[in-house]
Order: sequence, then C-alpha cells, then structure tokens
Amino acid sequence: MGRITPLLWLLFSAGGTVAALLFPVHLVLTGLAFPLGWLEAPSYEFLHRLLTHPMIRLYLFVLISLPLFHWAHRFRYTLYDGLQLKHLTELIAVLCYGVAFLGTAMTAYLLWNIP
Repeated sequence: MGRITPLLWLLFSAGGTVAALLFPVHLVLTGLAFPLGWLEAPSYEFLHRLLTHPMIRLYLFVLISLPLFHWAHRFRYTLYDGLQLKHLTELIAVLCYGVAFLGTAMTAYLLWNIP
C-alpha cells in the first residue's frame, strides 16, 4: 500500500474538490430549480444529445468517479480511527478502494455504451 499512497491521496483530494465544487450545482438544478419551475427542465432528447458528446461523458466520468475515491479514503480512515479497526488495515483498504475502482469501472462502461 505504501507505493501507491501518494496516488490515493491525489484521488482523495481531487474527489473532494469535485464534490465541493460541482455537486452543489447539480443538486440545486435537479433538486430545486427544475422541480420548482425556476428553470425549464431540459427535454429527454436534449439530454440524450448532450450525452453523446465525448466531453460531457468525460465530465460525468470525473463527476462520478473521483468522489468515489474521496469516499473510499474517508471511509477507510473512519474505520481505522473511529472504530479502531487497525488490525484489519489491509482488508479495509482493499474493500474501500475496490468499491471505488468497481464504481469507476461501471461508470466508464455505462458512459461508453450510451447509444
């Protein structure tokens, strides 16, 4: 785990930044502005056309995958320090980052296969 620790910290930091800067915009739009009629909701056809653009797919990939690594890192250290499960260090790391990698792979697969 020691050799990839800097990479994991980089993914943690990038995921926290993405979650802090981009999630609130999406939550306000989809949770308030569209349902309350402040803005006109985009049509299905428009959203589908938008999803066919490679930059939008990359944006969604980043929006979904990086916060997964942020979660994995935080959850890992919550289990270590909060619940004092230091004796399960390797297992917790493999499970947490494994879930993040699996979620990233599923995101990539789904975004790649949008018709």
